[in-house]
Amino acid sequence: MMAVGRRRKDQNRSGRRYISLILFVFIIAMSFQIARVYQKDQEYAKKQEQLEQQLEAETVRQQELEAYESYTRSQQYIEDIARSKLGLAYEDEIIFKEVNNAGQ
Repeated sequence: MMAVGRRRKDQNRSGRRYISLILFVFIIAMSFQIARVYQKDQEYAKKQEQLEQQLEAETVRQQELEAYESYTRSQQYIEDIARSKLGLAYEDEIIFKEVNNAGQ
Protein backbone atom coordinates (compact mmCIF):
# COMPACT_ATOMS: atom_id res chain seq x y z
CA MET A 1 0.00 0.00 0.00
CA MET A 2 2.85 2.30 0.74
CA ALA A 3 4.36 1.81 -2.68
CA VAL A 4 1.09 2.81 -4.32
CA GLY A 5 0.94 6.03 -2.28
CA ARG A 6 4.52 6.87 -3.11
CA ARG A 7 3.96 6.24 -6.80
CA ARG A 8 1.00 8.64 -6.80
CA LYS A 9 3.08 11.35 -5.12
CA ASP A 10 5.80 10.88 -7.74
CA GLN A 11 3.22 11.06 -10.53
CA ASN A 12 1.73 14.22 -9.00
CA ARG A 13 5.17 15.83 -8.81
CA SER A 14 6.06 14.94 -12.36
CA GLY A 15 2.62 16.12 -13.52
CA ARG A 16 3.11 19.42 -11.73
CA ARG A 17 6.55 19.77 -13.30
CA TYR A 18 5.14 19.20 -16.78
CA ILE A 19 2.35 21.68 -16.15
CA SER A 20 4.85 24.20 -14.77
CA LEU A 21 7.12 23.68 -17.79
CA ILE A 22 4.21 24.12 -20.22
CA LEU A 23 3.06 27.23 -18.35
CA PHE A 24 6.60 28.66 -18.43
CA VAL A 25 6.91 28.06 -22.19
CA PHE A 26 3.48 29.62 -22.71
CA ILE A 27 4.48 32.71 -20.71
CA ILE A 28 7.71 33.10 -22.72
CA ALA A 29 5.82 32.75 -26.02
CA MET A 30 3.24 35.32 -24.93
CA SER A 31 6.01 37.71 -23.86
CA PHE A 32 7.50 37.58 -27.35
CA GLN A 33 4.10 38.15 -28.91
CA ILE A 34 3.42 41.13 -26.64
CA ALA A 35 6.81 42.63 -27.52
CA ARG A 36 6.10 42.18 -31.24
CA VAL A 37 2.65 43.76 -30.94
CA TYR A 38 4.10 46.69 -28.98
CA GLN A 39 6.72 47.25 -31.68
CA LYS A 40 4.07 47.23 -34.42
CA ASP A 41 1.97 49.64 -32.36
CA GLN A 42 4.92 52.04 -32.19
CA GLU A 43 5.43 51.77 -35.96
CA TYR A 44 1.76 52.45 -36.62
CA ALA A 45 1.77 55.45 -34.28
CA LYS A 46 4.77 56.88 -36.13
CA LYS A 47 3.11 56.27 -39.50
CA GLN A 48 -0.10 57.90 -38.26
CA GLU A 49 1.83 60.99 -37.17
CA GLN A 50 3.48 61.23 -40.59
CA LEU A 51 0.14 60.88 -42.34
CA GLU A 52 -1.42 63.57 -40.14
CA GLN A 53 1.42 65.94 -41.03
CA GLN A 54 0.97 65.12 -44.70
CA LEU A 55 -2.78 65.73 -44.40
CA GLU A 56 -2.14 69.12 -42.81
CA ALA A 57 0.28 70.08 -45.60
CA GLU A 58 -2.20 69.01 -48.25
CA THR A 59 -4.98 70.96 -46.55
CA VAL A 60 -2.84 74.11 -46.66
CA ARG A 61 -2.01 73.42 -50.31
CA GLN A 62 -5.70 72.97 -51.10
CA GLN A 63 -6.49 76.34 -49.51
CA GLU A 64 -3.75 77.97 -51.57
CA LEU A 65 -5.12 76.41 -54.75
CA GLU A 66 -8.64 77.56 -53.92
CA ALA A 67 -7.34 81.10 -53.36
CA TYR A 68 -5.48 80.96 -56.69
CA GLU A 69 -8.59 79.64 -58.42
CA SER A 70 -10.68 82.54 -57.15
CA TYR A 71 -7.89 84.93 -58.26
CA THR A 72 -7.87 83.43 -61.77
CA ARG A 73 -11.60 84.09 -62.03
CA SER A 74 -11.23 87.74 -61.03
CA GLN A 75 -10.98 90.82 -63.20
CA GLN A 76 -7.59 91.62 -61.69
CA TYR A 77 -6.14 88.36 -63.06
CA ILE A 78 -7.46 89.11 -66.54
CA GLU A 79 -5.89 92.57 -66.44
CA ASP A 80 -2.56 91.24 -65.16
CA ILE A 81 -2.36 88.63 -67.91
CA ALA A 82 -3.38 91.16 -70.57
CA ARG A 83 -0.65 93.55 -69.45
CA SER A 84 2.16 91.07 -68.89
CA LYS A 85 1.71 88.60 -71.73
CA LEU A 86 -0.18 90.55 -74.35
CA GLY A 87 1.15 94.05 -73.67
CA LEU A 88 -2.34 95.55 -73.58
CA ALA A 89 -3.36 98.67 -71.67
CA TYR A 90 -6.43 100.85 -71.17
CA GLU A 91 -6.98 103.69 -73.63
CA ASP A 92 -6.27 106.43 -71.10
CA GLU A 93 -3.33 104.62 -69.51
CA ILE A 94 0.26 105.77 -70.06
CA ILE A 95 2.94 103.09 -70.12
CA PHE A 96 6.53 103.88 -69.30
CA LYS A 97 9.17 101.50 -70.54
CA GLU A 98 12.59 101.22 -68.99
CA VAL A 99 15.48 101.76 -71.34
CA ASN A 100 18.80 100.15 -70.61
CA ASN A 101 21.66 102.54 -71.23
CA ALA A 102 24.39 100.03 -70.55
CA GLY A 103 26.26 100.96 -73.76
CA GLN A 104 26.82 104.65 -72.78
